[in-house]
Amino acid sequence: MTAVAEERILLVEDDARIGANLVRALEHTGYVVSWTQTGAEGVGNATTTRPDLVLLDLGLPDMDGLDVCRAISHSNPDAVIIMLTARDEELDVVVGLDAGAVDYVTKPFKLAELLARVRAQLRRIPMSGESRSEGGLIVDPGARRASLNGTTLDLRNKEFDLLARLVVDIGRVVSRETLMADVWDEHWFGSTKTLDFHIAALRRKIDVDGAPSRITTLRSVGFRFEES
Repeated sequence: MTAVAEERILLVEDDARIGANLVRALEHTGYVVSWTQTGAEGVGNATTTRPDLVLLDLGLPDMDGLDVCRAISHSNPDAVIIMLTARDEELDVVVGLDAGAVDYVTKPFKLAELLARVRAQLRRIPMSGESRSEGGLIVDPGARRASLNGTTLDLRNKEFDLLARLVVDIGRVVSRETLMADVWDEHWFGSTKTLDFHIAALRRKIDVDGAPSRITTLRSVGFRFEES
């Protein structure tokens, strides 16, 4: 399958065999790929070339991958970062998402799944229409901006997409399958754990201390954004 546009991908991976295989597969798909094998080189490359997506191994020889993630996210806030990691504990994943990553793939991984994650993260759901206001929350799809009680929310790409999708059906349940299809990819076949991590991150940014969460979980079904 050929990529629709020549999106630029930065691969930060110190394992020569894995790196070479990934470069070959990504270039065959149609992406423009840069490959670095240290964290410092990765940060420098991300700053100068401003890639659309970064595949970042957390087990690098010179820097902790989470520090690299924070540095890249700081220098290029629009970059989409996918972690490649052997750390699959929930706490490690949450820390990685807080550091600026939007998704993670645990090693060893299947190449087809990784490519699907890349396509899904580079995909953007169409955002149009008027701003929506609800209980101090304003979501402006056209500007990709949200604010709460007059303060702009610092939302990452997928967090904004989730919020925008949920408020479209405010007061109604949106199934997990619908969210994965609309925000990630209609052919998504990987773990949906990433949805739960992003919902948790979104809650931390929009919920007021002491008040019930605006996002209600319906176990094994989906999520509902509550009317105020």
